[in-house]
Amino acid sequence: MTWIDTHAHLDDARFADLPEVLRRSSAAGVASILTIGIDLATSRAAVHLADMHANLFAVVGIQPNHVAEAAESDFADIEALAAHPKVVAIGESGLDKYWDRAPFPLQQDYFRRHLALARRLRKPIVIHGRSAEPDCVELMTADFAEHGPVAGVMHSYTGDTATALASIDLGLHISFAGMLTYKTAESLRETASRIPADRVLVETDAPYLAPVPHRGKRNEPAFVVETAAVLAQCLKIDLSSLAEMTTANARRLFSL
Repeated sequence: MTWIDTHAHLDDARFADLPEVLRRSSAAGVASILTIGIDLATSRAAVHLADMHANLFAVVGIQPNHVAEAAESDFADIEALAAHPKVVAIGESGLDKYWDRAPFPLQQDYFRRHLALARRLRKPIVIHGRSAEPDCVELMTADFAEHGPVAGVMHSYTGDTATALASIDLGLHISFAGMLTYKTAESLRETASRIPADRVLVETDAPYLAPVPHRGKRNEPAFVVETAAVLAQCLKIDLSSLAEMTTANARRLFSL
């Protein structure tokens, strides 16, 4: 079985043992990993890692919790990085109401900038929507009405079913991370069961959100298989079919 971890933060200091982490991921069948920027420095680091490793690809952007810290020139530098051949998507961008680290109007402004960049470069967008998934859909609905569709994914999804289906109507994919495996995530598993086969993805969001039975440990790309096993149960398909499905979806969306 072949997997693609569509969201990890491999530049994180907790991955000082990255060569070993990548060996374990390959042994688990993870063929490709997208390493994600959350600001200019980590976006540059993501591109550097992608240049060093054939199976890594970069995503560059300024995450909503970091937009207030960004220098005026940072987004122009993100635009320049985004043209790199191993940058396969823009982000992560979006909206966040869980933390109070950036004014919401500023988050919305940067989200629109990322959407415009993704559309201009014809690359998908990776969307962060913590406690703000409906707000993301509302902004994207208005953006869709004015500019048309943009491909992308609601990453590490934890919202409700209605918002997931509305996101799919806008052309987005839905990606699930380790929370899907948690005992308290019954409603999220019900939402997962409703996602169409051609719109579902898996990720780790490593080093965060390790799935059961690794919860509480550092997450890493090899653990994507644990989340996938629960997702397969939700969709009532076997694991090999889910591997084929999610890998095909990721390759199509990110042009891997």
